[in-house]
Amino acid sequence: MFTGIVERTGTIVGVVEHGAVKRITVDAPELAGTLREGDSLAVSGVCLTALEVNPRYFYADLAAETLERTSLGSLKAGSKVNLELPTAAGAPLGGHIVQGHVDGTGTLVSLEPVAPLTTTTTAEELEAARETTDWWLTVRVPEHVRGFLVEKGSVAIEGISLTIAKTTIPEGGDTISVAILPLTYWRTNLHTLSAGAPVNVEADVLMKLAVQRMDTAKKAEFEITEEWLVTNGY
Repeated sequence: MFTGIVERTGTIVGVVEHGAVKRITVDAPELAGTLREGDSLAVSGVCLTALEVNPRYFYADLAAETLERTSLGSLKAGSKVNLELPTAAGAPLGGHIVQGHVDGTGTLVSLEPVAPLTTTTTAEELEAARETTDWWLTVRVPEHVRGFLVEKGSVAIEGISLTIAKTTIPEGGDTISVAILPLTYWRTNLHTLSAGAPVNVEADVLMKLAVQRMDTAKKAEFEITEEWLVTNGY
C-alpha cells in the first residue's frame, strides 16, 4: 500500500524488450541504494517489482496488462517518473490509500498557473513566479473510472494523492480538476508534462468499495427468489 505522497523522482534511461515484457531501467540514486531485489515500489502510481538493484539503478518489468492499462508504455529515455516506497505499518497516512493498481489512463488537458505570469518582465522574475505559484491541473478521465470520482474526493494521478476540486462529470462531462501546490509541481514529474500526455488515474479504493456495495444492494432488492415468490402469492 502507498499514500500518494511522492518525495522522489527517477529518470528512465532505458526501455527494452525482455522476452514477453518490456524492461525499464530507472536512474534513482537517492532510492535505489535502499532497495532489495523483489521489493515493491510505485512508479508513477503503478506498483512494480524492483529487479537487479544496484546503488544507482533498478530495473522493472512491465507486463502486457501494465502496458495496456497504464501510461508506462509511453515511457522513453529521459522520461521522469514519480517514485514511492510502500507505507510501513504504523506510519502516518499522509495522503490516502493508494494501491498502485491503476484503473486507467487519462489525458492531461491543461496545467496552468493560477497566478498570471504575463506581468513579469525579466527571465528571473518569470522563473521566480513559476516556482511560487500554484497550478490548476485538468485531466480527462476514462469513462469506466468516472463513477468513482466526486468533488472533494481523493484521486491518485501519476501516483500523487490529490483532491478533486472541480468535476464536469455530474453534468455529463469527462474531466476533473485539482489544485497543485508549488512543492508538488516541482517535486513530482508534473512539471515535465504537457497537454495531451497520458497520465495514470487510480480512484479511491474506499469509493470503489462503497459503489460496489450499493450496486450489490440494489441487485439484491430486485432479485426474484423462491421466498419472494411464495410471499407474493406465486
